[in-house]
Amino acid sequence: MDLNADLGEGFGRWALGDDRALLDVVTSANVACGFHAGDPETMRRTCELAAARGVAVGAHVGYRDLNGFGRRFVDVPPETLTAEVLYQVGGLDACARSAGTRVGYVKPHGALYNALVTHEAQADAVVDAVRAYDPTLPVLGLPGAVWLKRAEVAGLPVRYEAFADRAYTAAGTLVDRRRPGAVLHDVGAIAARCVVLATEGRVRAVDGQVLRMPVDSICVHGDSPGAVAVARAVRSALTDAGVALGPFPGGLDRLSA
Repeated sequence: MDLNADLGEGFGRWALGDDRALLDVVTSANVACGFHAGDPETMRRTCELAAARGVAVGAHVGYRDLNGFGRRFVDVPPETLTAEVLYQVGGLDACARSAGTRVGYVKPHGALYNALVTHEAQADAVVDAVRAYDPTLPVLGLPGAVWLKRAEVAGLPVRYEAFADRAYTAAGTLVDRRRPGAVLHDVGAIAARCVVLATEGRVRAVDGQVLRMPVDSICVHGDSPGAVAVARAVRSALTDAGVALGPFPGGLDRLSA
């Protein structure tokens, strides 16, 4: 099982989260590419830290929305979105290669991530960007998302993830962050939930329904309060349950391709 976290989300003199500590816990790093967060120096430094630890680097692409941290939907034309995603992946890959690694997968961020669950035009735009950059590059996202279905049809390697600390609706989508209970905070409960996800491929929705959710990766949020403690508890619980941890296929082994 892969453990991923959103990292490199500082900007200039502003820092967010403890990237160094999280990089000692996770197996994949979703690195902000400068549109919702991050800047060239932060991108390069984060890639260097990840490479030194054998952590896979993923391009965490988002809307051009620094002020809103990429959590506001942007009705950007598909051809513009394709170019902007292509730009983000290429920029991060340059930083990664300078650090002795490379971008191993693509994961959308925030509002773009949620939009791609149902927005067909933007889904096609992101798939077009990844395919144009490298048709062997894996993409990571929510099971059932329309963009992953389009990605699979386009021949891109598809990987699925679940969130350690986010509540799910009965439809298998994420509960809106603005609703009470959307983000979980009980460290023990989060860790136990991740063990069930990893070993049984299921998760309980907010209405009590048990959802089938076989996944390749579990995301532990890097910007949540107590993020490092949560990540450590999740890793420890998975290890104690006999779950082998490491980047999902295509995340890190692309270095030898």
